[in-house]
Amino acid sequence: MDGLKIVAIVLIVLGILGLGYGGFTYNRPHTTELGPITVTTNEKETVNIPLWAGVAAVVVGGALLLTPVLRRPRS
Repeated sequence: MDGLKIVAIVLIVLGILGLGYGGFTYNRPHTTELGPITVTTNEKETVNIPLWAGVAAVVVGGALLLTPVLRRPRS
C-alpha cells in the first residue's frame, strides 16, 4: 500500500469521525500563584468541527482512493 492510499484512508476515517461527533472537548489547566498559595483550575474548551469539513475530508479521501495515479514511465 503506497502513501497516497494511506492518506486517503486516514482522510475518510477522520471525515466520518468529524461527521459523527461534530467536535471534541478538552480541559485546559490554568495555574495562578497568590503568594505562597498555588491555585490550579481546569477550563473546559470545545472545538466544533464544521459539517462541510467532514464532508470535504470524505470526498477528497474517496477521490484520492478511487482515482488512478498517473505515473511517468521510468527510463
